[in-house]
Amino acid sequence: MHWLKDLVRRVPELISVAACVAMPVMADTAYVTCQTGDALSVIDLSAGQETARWQLPGKPAGVAVSAEAVFTVSADSKTVQRMHPGTGTVEAAKTLEGGPVGIALDPARNRLFVSDWYSARIWVLAAPDLTVLQQLVVGAAPAGLALSPDGRFLASADKEADQASVFDAQTLEPLHRISVGTRPFGLSFAPDGRLFVANVGTNDVTVADPATGVVLATIPVGDRPYGVAFAQGHAFVTNQYDGTVSVIDLETLTVTKTLSVGEYPEGIDATPDQSRIVLANWFDNTVTIIDAGTQSVIEDVETCDGPRAFGAFILGEQQ
Repeated sequence: MHWLKDLVRRVPELISVAACVAMPVMADTAYVTCQTGDALSVIDLSAGQETARWQLPGKPAGVAVSAEAVFTVSADSKTVQRMHPGTGTVEAAKTLEGGPVGIALDPARNRLFVSDWYSARIWVLAAPDLTVLQQLVVGAAPAGLALSPDGRFLASADKEADQASVFDAQTLEPLHRISVGTRPFGLSFAPDGRLFVANVGTNDVTVADPATGVVLATIPVGDRPYGVAFAQGHAFVTNQYDGTVSVIDLETLTVTKTLSVGEYPEGIDATPDQSRIVLANWFDNTVTIIDAGTQSVIEDVETCDGPRAFGAFILGEQQ
């Protein structure tokens, strides 16, 4: 009967193990769309390695993530997909006739926004099943989309109109058409609510107040700025042609540092705790991980071919 005594003695241990299996710990994870490779790289940022590679046909670029799903936009197939964040299983798919490019998630209202490059509009989709709910009119060739941290505003970068369109995210009523630099592509809201727009044609970033539509500053950066992310009181801007990241102090709105990264950096995002910045290097097939505190490169991690990661692509640690 020694085996029975041993089993009884180990019951607390076995219960503890079972609990850990039922509630796994997930580290900060980057979901990197690879347009050339028709795939998506899943990267454990703590370990600094790719843990999975999902096939994703149609030249994917746009991406948005939540604890419930990973949403992607494949431009060639004109398809938006909802996938399980753990397995990559496709849970819903929707073909949008036009030119779907950018994507943003409104988790509080369970809605998804997708920009239409060809028809100057934004599709509003139901996040669970990707049903089209309505369409919003914007300027020519909308690309990047962003939702403000407080959920008040939705913004689009209207590339061929040289403007950013701002909507009330609750009612979806248009609020402002803000004149920015030439050919804006990516944009993002700072933690304090200011809107930062990267202008690839004028090599600068426009800073605007989304509530009033007033332009607050124009900041020169590197050649062909693409995306913007924020951490620890700074904005980080990818410069495609320079292979650099411009670091902007959010108080002074000046560039305080320029970091060398991979070739043709594009999508950029921050971990929820603002400890790291992660960006995709399209020509190098890597992501660069930056320490946001020291503003220095930690490492490069290999991805699938042609990483774009255009959107909010980092899912924070979950217990």
